[in-house]
Amino acid sequence: MSTTRHCTVRLNRQQHDRILALATEQNCNPSEVIRAAVDAYLGTATLLTSSHRRLARISEFMQLALDVIISEQYPEFRDRIIANADKRLEQYHGA
Repeated sequence: MSTTRHCTVRLNRQQHDRILALATEQNCNPSEVIRAAVDAYLGTATLLTSSHRRLARISEFMQLALDVIISEQYPEFRDRIIANADKRLEQYHGA
């Protein structure tokens, strides 16, 4: 009895091409690349979740603290700060 199970996964063209290129570079087949990626993800999934939660909490705290400080001590700069934040968000993150 085999210890492996078959699983069908649909990839977009770019993902597929990148997997094929990596498999060629590593002299293995695409299935091995995908299995290694799944193992890496599953091995760090809980760590990443905890880490992301921690970063989100820190980020929210800092944003709230800065908003309170700016609103109370520097209200005349608030709109300009928000406009610059939006500009940087678009510039660096395309959002």
